[in-house]
Amino acid sequence: MSKIKPYKDSDLSKKEQVTKMFDTISGEYDNLNRVISFGIDIKWRDKVVKIVEDAQPENILDIATGTGDLAISLAKTSATKIIGLDISAGMLEVGKVKIKSKKLDDKIEMIIGDSENLPFDDNTFDAITVAFGIRNFEHLEKGLADILRVLKPGGTFVILETSVPTKTPYKQGYAFHSKVILPMVGKLFSKDKTAYTYLSDSANVFPFGEQLNNILRKVGFINVEDLPQTFGVATIYKASK
Repeated sequence: MSKIKPYKDSDLSKKEQVTKMFDTISGEYDNLNRVISFGIDIKWRDKVVKIVEDAQPENILDIATGTGDLAISLAKTSATKIIGLDISAGMLEVGKVKIKSKKLDDKIEMIIGDSENLPFDDNTFDAITVAFGIRNFEHLEKGLADILRVLKPGGTFVILETSVPTKTPYKQGYAFHSKVILPMVGKLFSKDKTAYTYLSDSANVFPFGEQLNNILRKVGFINVEDLPQTFGVATIYKASK
């Protein structure tokens, strides 16, 4: 399990540090993400949307919604209500501007909240998503257990998260990108010079593939499946309750 924190010399908890980090980089986050991922992350999110769409949900919770990219894409589904939840007020403010510009205020609500202590009743949501946020949970199993709690029986849970390629030459290319390119871009263009080093390091130690599948099963999810994307640099996980 990842023990990496954004600021190694800080006495703050991981949760507090992650909040501070994303508040700081919120204004630059979208543009830097497009550059760093070469825009491929958009295709990955589209695949998540398709999985959720097939479940025909009425309501959706998007956890660690950040600036709302996935929540906005999920507006294409049959859902009449989408809630985007994040611990960073700065990221949410950027997301609210994007949602308003797309005139989706009536469908998408952005709220501040803790993924490990969700402010919702049991069995509330038909579908729950987390894109590039689950590795930032301070207590992974606790967060997943609370997601299971608020998911309706038969509901769909989808994770999109970075993973580490295991085959040559993709693993070498990934290592170069994550250890050299990502931190360099962060140092050159980010207000927080350590943020993109943390994002790289945390991705490299986070459990993926069958490891994460087993954690999901241990928490109580069923029908768990992982779908590697783009040579394994990201993975989509599907599960249900």
